[in-house]
Amino acid sequence: MQKIKFPKSTSGDFAHTIKTTAAKFSTRYNLLKMAKRELWLKFIFYSLLYISLYIITLRINWSNPLYFLFGYVMFSLTGILLAFNASHDSAHQTFSNKKWVNNIIFRFTFNLQGVNSYLWKKRHIASHHLFPNVDGCDADIDENVFLRLSPSHKARSFHKFQHIYATVLYMMYTLHWIFLKDLGYLTKKRLSNLKDIQHPKVEVFRFFLWKVVYLFFYLVLPIACGWSLKLVLISFFVSHFVISIFFVWTLIISHLTIETSFPVQDGDGVLPHDYYAHQLATSMDYRPKNIIMNWVLGGFNAHAAHHLFPKYPHTMNRHMTAIIERNARKHQLQYHCKSFIGALFSHYAYLKKMGNGISINC
Repeated sequence: MQKIKFPKSTSGDFAHTIKTTAAKFSTRYNLLKMAKRELWLKFIFYSLLYISLYIITLRINWSNPLYFLFGYVMFSLTGILLAFNASHDSAHQTFSNKKWVNNIIFRFTFNLQGVNSYLWKKRHIASHHLFPNVDGCDADIDENVFLRLSPSHKARSFHKFQHIYATVLYMMYTLHWIFLKDLGYLTKKRLSNLKDIQHPKVEVFRFFLWKVVYLFFYLVLPIACGWSLKLVLISFFVSHFVISIFFVWTLIISHLTIETSFPVQDGDGVLPHDYYAHQLATSMDYRPKNIIMNWVLGGFNAHAAHHLFPKYPHTMNRHMTAIIERNARKHQLQYHCKSFIGALFSHYAYLKKMGNGISINC
C-alpha cells in the first residue's frame, strides 16, 4: 500500500495561530486546570449514576416489569454516556499526567460496555484520528457490503435504498460490535493503514475475559437477582436498540455528511490539504458551544476542536471552537457547523447520494 502523506502547508499560519491562541487563552484564564477538574467531576457523576441505576434496577422489586425494562435501558444508556465522557478522554491521556491512571479509567469504563478497549484504541488513535474520511486509512469507514459510506467504495444496486434501511442497521450496531465486529478485528492482520497486526497474548486473554465480565453483569447477575430470563433478554435487546441509535446518530454525523470532505491522495500519495485543514474539512460540529450538549455528549459535538486538540480534555472543546471558527474564517478555510437535526438530515442526504453512486466533496 502506498504511503499517505500530508502536504507541508495549505492553511497558511492557521495552525500556528490557533495553537498559540489556545495556549495563551488556557493559561490566562487557568482554563486547562478548570477543564481537568470538570472532567473528573463528570467522571465521578456518570460513574455514580451508572452504578446507582444498575443497583436500583436490579434490587428494587418492581410491581410492573416495564419499570425494570425502563431502568435497564437507562443504566445501559448511562454506560454509553460514561464512555463518551470518560473513556474517550482517557484513551487520549487527558485525565492525568500518569499514564496508568488514564489506562485504568479507560479499560474499566470502556470494557464494561461490552466492547474491547484495546482494539478500539488501536484503530481510533492510529487510523481514524490521523486520516479521517480517507479511504483505506480510516478504519471507521472501511468498506462493508450493506452501506456505502465513502465515495471510493463500490456502489451496489441495493445501496440506493440505504438511506431508508440504514436506521434499522444502526439499531443493531452495538450488538454487532460486541459479538462480531470485535472478533473480526481480533483476527485481522491488516486494517486500513495498519499492517501486519500482532496482538499480545495478554490482550487476547483480556478480550475474552472482559466479554465474560460484561455478560455476567448484564445477563447473569440480573437473572441471579430473581428476574426472569425472558424479561432480562427482552431488556437486553431493547437497551441495545436504544443505545445503538443514540451512539450512531451522535457520532456518525461528526464526519459523514453532505458538507464534509473525503480527500483523495494524488499519484505520489499526497493528500490535498495539510493536517490542520484536513481535520476541518472532514469534521462536522453541531451546537459545539452548547453547555448541555457538551455535558451529555463528551464534546463529540465539537469534533473539529477534538481533532485539532486531541490532548486537551473535551471540557475545553467549546472554548477552543470559538478560536477555531474565528481563525478558519480569517484564513478562508472550511469549518462546518449545524444544529443536531440539521447534521442528522445532512447525514441521511449523504447516504442517499452515496446510494445513487454519486461522488461528492472529494
